[in-house]
Amino acid sequence: MPPAQPKPARSLKRPPRSAPKLQQPANTPVDPPARDDEDRYPDLGVPPMISDHWKALEDSATLLETRYADRDDVFVGSGLTIHYVDGSEDRAIQPDVFVSFGSPNRSRRVWLAWEEGKFPDFVLEVASKSTYRRDEREKRAIYERLGVAEYWQFDPTGEYLNPILQGRCLNAAGTYALLPLTTTPEGGLRGVSEVIALHICAEGPRLRLFDPATGKFLLNHQEEHRGRLAAEAEVEQLKRQLASR
Repeated sequence: MPPAQPKPARSLKRPPRSAPKLQQPANTPVDPPARDDEDRYPDLGVPPMISDHWKALEDSATLLETRYADRDDVFVGSGLTIHYVDGSEDRAIQPDVFVSFGSPNRSRRVWLAWEEGKFPDFVLEVASKSTYRRDEREKRAIYERLGVAEYWQFDPTGEYLNPILQGRCLNAAGTYALLPLTTTPEGGLRGVSEVIALHICAEGPRLRLFDPATGKFLLNHQEEHRGRLAAEAEVEQLKRQLASR
């Protein structure tokens, strides 16, 4: 009788039946064939989320993907499982959004830290009823131990975090220190991320990214579309004015 096969490690979270996926930037290289290790280590799946949570997560991930779309050495991940101990399939964590500099911009099924040679530089977690306690304690401790330079949290509902925006950076001792926040004239909160060189702004349920180099907010797809429509309407109005002279 052949020896019994070992049972595969169980995933930490039960994946939902389906979950929306963010589109890869147009210039993302074609995926290479999956490596044996990537097949071995499980994807934790994406937990169910309310619309405000998903909107904040989707906007943040898409804006950062667009910002670094022309960089081959920057990877933006969303809902990607990070395995951080070789040989331990259950030693894994799943950031809502993360940025890793010096990492190839290619699609991955999971992130294997020992093969990538590093951990993310920036992590954002969007608070929800089912995740905020783990974000606040267990995940923060893991990110700190792994050396993630900046860890940000945002609560689009205002029910779980006070204040609703919180940022932390590693200090000289290798522990997280709170980053200062300022109040905007509109009553929102703003913090500065040195890692991604952007201002992170909480405006009610919205999380916006402001580029101090251009003096403008990064625009999501809806804002870009409205801007194009407004510009086209302005051109048509100018044409009518010129034609009536």
